[in-house]
Amino acid sequence: IAYMLKQSQVNLCNFTNNKNVMLIREILQKDNESIAKVIRDIFHELDAPKVGTAYADPILDTLYEVYQAPRSVYFVVELNGKVVGGCGVAPLEMLNPVQQDNTKVCELQKMYFAPEIRGTGYAEKIIEKCLECAKNQGFELCYLETLSFMTAAQKLYKRMGFEPIDGPMGNTGHSSCEVWMTKKIV
Repeated sequence: IAYMLKQSQVNLCNFTNNKNVMLIREILQKDNESIAKVIRDIFHELDAPKVGTAYADPILDTLYEVYQAPRSVYFVVELNGKVVGGCGVAPLEMLNPVQQDNTKVCELQKMYFAPEIRGTGYAEKIIEKCLECAKNQGFELCYLETLSFMTAAQKLYKRMGFEPIDGPMGNTGHSSCEVWMTKKIV
């Protein structure tokens, strides 16, 4: 696998092998419909709860616009020009400003991958990119939440240094998520 990183208008990582070209890049407005479909399709595939999860987020169809906010970024994975996954990072919205210093806590958000790219290592690559961006933005702690039956994702998070915590942080609106984790990124 060849690896190339370009810094230009859009942050890119290009990975190629004999058959496929996979690209990790920042989301563009034209990606909104594609990434929303990827995410919703995964919820249907896994028969996952729709309420209290990313599936029901009112922002799901406008991720490009949402991630234009300060200290926020969302990356998509393209396979031969088709969006097949993504992951983002943004400041964690707190229930109470004194709950934590919200200038130092970010959330890893909406990491979903279509079946054809699972197990390829792109989840790890995209999380690394998100954590690098978070560190560059001055965040010191990264929070995430997931569903209890998403055990493969939990194993990946643990391998990458995330540790389980006893309860949710912030105001994510994801009441169906039963697994919460954090990682220091200082």
